[in-house]
Amino acid sequence: MRAERQVLFWVTASLLLILMIAVLKDILLPFVAGVAIAYFLSPLADRLVALGLNRIVASLLIVVSLAVIVVAALVLIVPVILAQAQDLAAALPGELTRLRTAIDAWAHERLGPGVGSLDAQIARASDALAANWASLAGWAASSIWDRSLAIVNFFALVLVTPLVVFYLLVDWHPMLEKVDGWLPRDHADSIRTLASDMNDAVAAFVRGQGTVCIILGIYYAVTLSAIGLNYGLLIGVVTGLLAFVPFVGWALGFMTATAVAVIQFWPEMVPIMLVVGVFLSAQALDAGFLSPTIVGSKIGLHPVWLIFALFVFSYLFGIVGTLVAVPLAAALGVVIRFALDVYLKSPVYRGAPAAPGAQS
Repeated sequence: MRAERQVLFWVTASLLLILMIAVLKDILLPFVAGVAIAYFLSPLADRLVALGLNRIVASLLIVVSLAVIVVAALVLIVPVILAQAQDLAAALPGELTRLRTAIDAWAHERLGPGVGSLDAQIARASDALAANWASLAGWAASSIWDRSLAIVNFFALVLVTPLVVFYLLVDWHPMLEKVDGWLPRDHADSIRTLASDMNDAVAAFVRGQGTVCIILGIYYAVTLSAIGLNYGLLIGVVTGLLAFVPFVGWALGFMTATAVAVIQFWPEMVPIMLVVGVFLSAQALDAGFLSPTIVGSKIGLHPVWLIFALFVFSYLFGIVGTLVAVPLAAALGVVIRFALDVYLKSPVYRGAPAAPGAQS
């Protein structure tokens, strides 16, 4: 009965937490962002303290440095990205027409008279996408605005998040000690072990995969811009941000960049192949060096599980769910593996031990 009460307690607590997130999701964005940033930067604060700085001074130095980087990005990079996004939105119908023309020319050259049905299908698809692009863009923009900033606008996000980061960095270890003091004494060691495994998995994503995303975003943006690809900075940054989902972000960026390259450079093949080479080399760099070195194998999540978690949490909790989907999926994976290990060692799985002297 004691075990059933414990299970009931933790299930109830989990359901209440999910319910609280669902009710408060419109105002949680600054706090979720602050927790994620503080978690990412906590090892840096520890390193500065080890070098002799006071914890408050170290936290303040980190927050001020981060603010300077963000302001510099807002002044130097974000306007260019927004300008490219606006240009892409305005030019997309015409670009689709040019892409259709290039595909038609290639198809007639390669397929000859048998291209009629393919040509009609391409025409219908491109006309439909071009006709609905403005409404699709407007719907996406309004959805993002409604879900993420219904109550907390951009200025509140900018003002609240740095304060959350600062206070969490200052009180990080005291908070952990306080939580440790609340653990049930009979199960404290098991919970600490489980929490350590969850921390390894979440840290591998938040710190490891976050670092990989930054490196890949810079690589894509610089190389695509150097090639002269239209919207290269925008495509590179977005592809880097989407790299937290293995292969999916790369595939979306590859298809987008290749389509833009074909529209821009056709029939010249060298720049198109350079764009393809950028993505192939980035994938090789990520798979062969960045992920094994920086992330390691501690996330332990299958890509399908990552995609499923993103869809579920973003559907239930909007942009807040998108931010917490993969870390929570990583933590949940640790819990499931722990529960499976307990089950495989339990009499439920192994069966009741045979009585002494029983006939086999």
